[in-house]
This record gives sequence, C-alpha cells and structure tokens, in this order.
Amino acid sequence: MSSVLTLRVEPRRRGQTVLMACGLGALSAAALPPVHALPVLLIALPGLIALIGYQARARDAAWVGFWFGLGHHVPGLYWITEAILFEAARFWWLVPLAVPALAAVLALFIALPCALAWYAPAGWRRVAVLAGGWVLADLARQFIATGFPWNPWGSIWAVPGGFGDVMLQPAAWVGVHGLTLATLLLAATPALGRRAMAVGGAVLLLWAAAGQARLVLAVPATSPGLNVVLVQGNVPQGQKWDRGFMLATFSRYLALTRAGMAKAGTGPAVVVWPETASPLPLEQIAEAREAIAAAAGVPALVGSVRWDATAHPRNSLMAVTGAGPAVAVYDKWHLVPFGEFQPGWFPLPIQVVPGGGFAAGSGPRTLHVPGVPPVGPLICYEAIFPAQAADASDRPAWLVNVTNDAWFGNSTGPRQHLAAARLRAVEEGLPLMRAANTGISAGYDAHGRELGRIGMNQAGTLVLPLPGPLPPTLFGQLGLAIPGSLAVIAVLGGLLPWRARRRD
Repeated sequence: MSSVLTLRVEPRRRGQTVLMACGLGALSAAALPPVHALPVLLIALPGLIALIGYQARARDAAWVGFWFGLGHHVPGLYWITEAILFEAARFWWLVPLAVPALAAVLALFIALPCALAWYAPAGWRRVAVLAGGWVLADLARQFIATGFPWNPWGSIWAVPGGFGDVMLQPAAWVGVHGLTLATLLLAATPALGRRAMAVGGAVLLLWAAAGQARLVLAVPATSPGLNVVLVQGNVPQGQKWDRGFMLATFSRYLALTRAGMAKAGTGPAVVVWPETASPLPLEQIAEAREAIAAAAGVPALVGSVRWDATAHPRNSLMAVTGAGPAVAVYDKWHLVPFGEFQPGWFPLPIQVVPGGGFAAGSGPRTLHVPGVPPVGPLICYEAIFPAQAADASDRPAWLVNVTNDAWFGNSTGPRQHLAAARLRAVEEGLPLMRAANTGISAGYDAHGRELGRIGMNQAGTLVLPLPGPLPPTLFGQLGLAIPGSLAVIAVLGGLLPWRARRRD
C-alpha cells in the first residue's frame, strides 16, 4: 500500500513538489475546528511523508515541510484579516501580507521536524521522528516570541457533541500536545501498510474506550450550588469604543444583567461580563460599579481597562460587589503581539500598537471573591495556552474565560478559540464558563461536556449551574513534561540505531 501511495505523490519537478506540499497542507487544514474533517489527515500526512522521502537532502525536506505548513496555516488563520479590516485606513497594506507572513513563520515549526525526519530510515522510524519532532516544535511555539500555540492538531478532536466528549478525555493525562502526538502517529498509518492501519484502528478503539470509561466511571463532582449568569452584549467592534455609543453599550449590559438575574432566581449566583465589556473605566467611576452591583445583586466579574500606578493600561477582570473598589482584580498576562503590545524584537520602524500597548500582569492567578468559589480567570488569548491556565499553587474551583472575538467576525476564529477553551477544561479537570462579546458564550463541565451556549452575533444571557471540579488531573499536576517526554522518546526511538536480533 505504501508503494502505491508513493507513486501517486512522486514529484517530477521542484514546482510540482511545492504545489503538492501546499495542497496537502491546505487539505489538512480541513481537519481543524470547526470543520473537523478528520479523515483528510489520512491523505495529507502520508503524502507529506512520501514527499520527505523523495528529497535528496535534509534542507530539501525542510522546504517540503515549510510549504506544507504554509498551505496549512493560511486557511487556518485567514480570520486574522478580519481584525486588520477594522483599521484598514491605517493598515490597508497589511491585508494581503499579515496572514501569509504569520503562516510563513509558523511553517518553520513544521519545516524543522520534516528535516529531522529525513535523517530517519523510511517506515515507522521516520513516522516516529516526524511526530515527536512536530510536538516538540509545537511546544517551542508556545513560548518563542511570547508564543502562539494556535490550532495544534490535538484540537481536531474537539468535535461538538458526544464524540468529542469521548475523544478529548485523554487530554486530562497527556494534554492537547499528547493528543497531537497520537493524531500524527495514527494519521501516518496509511504510509506504513495494512498491518499498521489495523493497529491504528485498534489504538483508536482503545482511545475511545478509555475516554468513555473516564466519563462513565468518574466520581461525580460536587456542585457548589451556584448559578453563573453569562452576559453576551453583541456589541459591534466598530461601536465598542465610540464615545457616542458608550452609555448605550453600558446600559445594554445592565439590562441584560437584570434579565439574566431574573432567569437565575433568588439563589446564589455570579454574573460574568466579557473582556473589556464595560466601555467605562470601572476603577475610576464608582457610579458605574454601583450600577453594575444594583443590576446584578450578586458579585459580578467584569472585563474593563484599568490604569496602573505607572499610567499604563491593563486588560483586566474586576470583581465588583458595590460602589467601593473592586474586591479582586486580575490583569491579563499573555498579551497578543501586535494587537495588545508591540514586541521589542519587531524590526520595522512602524508603531503598530499606539503607545506601546498594554502592560502585562504577573501570571496565572486565582481570584478569591466573597460568595464565589475560587476562580481562575483567562482573558481571551490566554485560553490557548495548555498548562498555563491555572495557578497550580492555588488551584481554582472553576475557570472563567472572558473574550471579545468581535474582532474576527463570524469566521472560524471564534470557533477555534472556543475549542481551545474546552480543552483547558479537560486538561485541568475544572469547569469553564465563557462570556464572549459577540459569541460564542458557553459553559463546560470538568470533562469538557457542553452545558449550553449562546450562538454568534446574538445578544442574550445564559444561566448555568456551576459544576464542581474534579481532582487534579495528571496533566494538571505534571503539565508539559508529559507530552514533552513522549515526544523525545518518539524522536530517539526513530533516530537511535537499532540492531535486529540474530536467530540461532
């Protein structure tokens, strides 16, 4: 079987190689959320492996990986253009450049494992090196240049509904990077023949069985008896900071809060507004805090911009209980490069972010708010970072993700972001509640099962009973050391010399 596949993808000229690699990469992007066309990987990855095998040098294999990565990331990240269009008058020239440029940078993280795989003998050893090197590269892009671990292949299993619930459960042990490793190994089996495909099918069944067992056999978490009122204002990005709309926006959120509390009833509750939902600076305006407290009647977690002692703005989540100062404040620490701050390494003399942007917080924190179980905040972009979602030294009882995905319109971006947030719930064994300005607002239990949602571009409220947390997961305790170790084992297993045993 592998020989048939090899013949079909044999390149005759360098241009054909580029086109094949780009096409296979673009095909693989269809497996990402929200399409989840998983079987395409059974074509794309064996095709990539065959192309690597046809190269005469490691650097040629790296170029194959680069073009595959470019083809993969351009359709996966096209939604970034939506954000630039809001500033088209200033950055019109970036519209055709931004996504290909970012895709080219991310493609380097696929080029390197392809070059490494070239050194391994064809067969299972090359597959192991490619899969392990790919995961190590994904781990690197979580940290290099502030990190951008968007769309790891493990996220393809975040399919809405019961199938995704089952297939995501191993993330509690190995994280999304571990799922990526398993995905690559399974997707490569058509390149190894029928026997490998049969083994892959058996592994997939064991994966599903383990996921189902975790769902069925887990001890139910004790609910804290608290309702969470998620508020989705659906404020267009073009109006969000327009002074003429500020009071109308604030009034809209107050009205939705009152409506949500009416649905929640008289029991204990907490209200959650999205990222920077308040157009008024809450830290400075006591009347605004008092109005929120009056509308909610319970603690409210509200996204707002605040200014620190050095007059730098911070993207914050503030716990409001009355006209007095916020009882707890969390500052976003994983800021978006070129969106919220301008990296010092940027080589061009262009100020993309006015004033240098926001100041960063100190890292993951657990907020302690009277009447509310300890909560771990994730502001927007922070939800895409595995093993950095919660303070391990002060473990929260739940996670709250506030975001403003209005920048990206009704595209795949908000849906990919939602899939990432769901994975954090499974990895940490913590329920996660998500309030998004234009959607998708949703709630998940500690197994990543959806409790409810408000769709895109709708204003409304979602009242959900807060589930209890599960005991700390293996991944929550050991973090990235688990997938990192598995990836290193895969690479070494493929590269180290093996000697066949002599038969007497």
